Amino acid sequence: MSLNLEHVNGRTLEGIVVSNKSDKTIIVNVETLVKHPLIKKYIRRHKKYAAHDPNNECNIGDKVQIVEFRPMSRTKRWHLLSVVEKAV
Repeated sequence: MSLNLEHVNGRTLEGIVVSNKSDKTIIVNVETLVKHPLIKKYIRRHKKYAAHDPNNECNIGDKVQIVEFRPMSRTKRWHLLSVVEKAV
């Protein structure tokens, strides 16, 4: 199944691949900055997303873009959009 970019309406996130052990699935760690309401200091928050990688092209440490997509399983609701930067 190929991803048709003209019909993608969901959010796009950028993160780092932390696992690629499952077949056609990657786990992406996305880090965001959130301002604390009282202290007014920015705090790093991170969340892991399971994304569909149809060609098994990603490795651990790659910087990737993922996009919201139809549910493919209980946890997979994201699809690999592009590999921004390959790991060294």
